[in-house]
Amino acid sequence: MLLVTGGAGFIGSNVVAALNEAGRSDVVVCDLLGNDGKWRNLAKRQLVDIVPPVELPDWLKGRKLDAMIHLGAISATTATDGDLVIETNFRLSMRLLDWCTTNMVPFIYASSAATYGDGETGFDDDGSVQALKKLRPMNLYGWSKHMFDLAVAERVARGETLPPQCVGLKFFNVFGPNEYHKGSMMSVLARRFDDVRAGRVVQLFKSHREGIADGDQHRDFIYVDDVVRVVMWLLATPSVSGLFNVGTGKARSFKDLMLAAYAALGTRPNIEYVDMPESIRGAYQYFTQSEVDRLHRAGYNGGFTTLEDAVKAYVGDYLDRPDRFR
Repeated sequence: MLLVTGGAGFIGSNVVAALNEAGRSDVVVCDLLGNDGKWRNLAKRQLVDIVPPVELPDWLKGRKLDAMIHLGAISATTATDGDLVIETNFRLSMRLLDWCTTNMVPFIYASSAATYGDGETGFDDDGSVQALKKLRPMNLYGWSKHMFDLAVAERVARGETLPPQCVGLKFFNVFGPNEYHKGSMMSVLARRFDDVRAGRVVQLFKSHREGIADGDQHRDFIYVDDVVRVVMWLLATPSVSGLFNVGTGKARSFKDLMLAAYAALGTRPNIEYVDMPESIRGAYQYFTQSEVDRLHRAGYNGGFTTLEDAVKAYVGDYLDRPDRFR
């Protein structure tokens, strides 16, 4: 069996879809479905079981797994409950790492570009302890992911036993189908698409940094299909371990993202700029751009979808259809 934690979530449900499409029906999801319709992310899938996180330790006893894909986390960059975030994102991850080490199970886990903070030190996915210690995440979520990256790096540096495959993936700004339950953490495209289609004004943040125009804050936007291809490649390439950025390597602006949506619909842009809330100004990243050389050197050659092509696919295949789910 394959276990996907966070498998009902955005990236997780897309990974589960790809596994099913590849002929794997022996997939177990660990997640909470809640009351926000997240079950729809899995409605088209074939699964062995859906295990609540609190039951996972008992469920794992005596199990044999082909691999564990650990994507479950509190992923809101605005999260403030430090104890809950550390218990969920760090301590649980440590327990799963230990289980995979003991049971010799490949372990692929989600890190985040949020570990890079404001980007002052760059976006090099050097997984050494020395390099990681230079990073300064700007929010609780990013720090929790950084803590785990550093714990893994310490074990590597000390020559301690790890799972036969141990891979951390620093996801950049992922967007695509099945992100609709994420509320304010959805991509701007998903949040604003109905306004774009209806011709209503779309609001983007003004810039509060000298030399950067309104709407010109840049992110490394990556389509979820590209992320899934990386995960599937890793499952098929168990010799690869390490910490890798997962982004396109090309930063684009929020304005570019929304203009691509208008272009996909063939409609005229209608964008206005509003002040960024004071509460997030101090922790707002104005630029992220992955360095993907290490991933390429490890052997990945799947390529990445351009922003315009990704938006066109997302709009045409999902957002502009009655059924938006993969």
